[in-house]
Amino acid sequence: MPIVLSWNVAGRVRSVDAQAAALAARPADVVALQEVRASALAAWNAALDELGLVHRHYSAPPAGGPPERRLGVLLAARDPLEPLDAPPGLPWPERYAAARVPGLGEVHALHAPISAKAGRVKVLTLEAVTAWLAAPRGEPSIVVGDFNTPAYESREGEVRSFARTRTGRLRDGYDERHDAAELGLVCGLADHGYVDAFRTAHGYAARDRSWVYANGKFGYRLDHVLARGLEVEACAYEHGPREAGLSDHSGVWADLRRPA
Repeated sequence: MPIVLSWNVAGRVRSVDAQAAALAARPADVVALQEVRASALAAWNAALDELGLVHRHYSAPPAGGPPERRLGVLLAARDPLEPLDAPPGLPWPERYAAARVPGLGEVHALHAPISAKAGRVKVLTLEAVTAWLAAPRGEPSIVVGDFNTPAYESREGEVRSFARTRTGRLRDGYDERHDAAELGLVCGLADHGYVDAFRTAHGYAARDRSWVYANGKFGYRLDHVLARGLEVEACAYEHGPREAGLSDHSGVWADLRRPA
């Protein structure tokens, strides 16, 4: 059964070998890496070859762009993959990579901008991705990555975006559109057949975080695997590499299979 693994590698260049060693501890059939700098791509290609992930598709950042535009997304697979188009209207298209993988279906990888970035790039990104993935696609679809949302999930299944306070009030500088964009991806795709692999495997009683403040006392589950047309056998976060300082994010993996 295919293992899909997603990890935000935090734009590291000198840590690629150590990060690749961490990936080797959780062998996967498809890997989606976010925050891969162009200057680290050669090192990643060599490391992924060693892991048997010899088929790759990289969404390259624009040359000479500002700092927030220097991070790309890298998809790697054991089997040949066929690159797919990104959703139209993405303000930062280098934050998205997609490919068709034989025996699995479409794999889409996203690194959403944070809320503070100018020009509503987070809202525009999440709206475009949600609309693109909601459409019927004729084969199983997976979307993984660092979505930079939600801010909170209760044990009863309530999900809150970063646009709202704990009491539900809109924060200063945010609006209903921002709230809807965040929830549209992490919750709204359920209306179009997608399941949250982690919640499917563990329910909402499970408490886990993929990004944690330096004091280790609080964080958010920002990294996700959503799947449509596939059954979830298992899903979990890999906290060891984050705790070892290899990234500020934990990776997330899911064991998925086509229905019998």
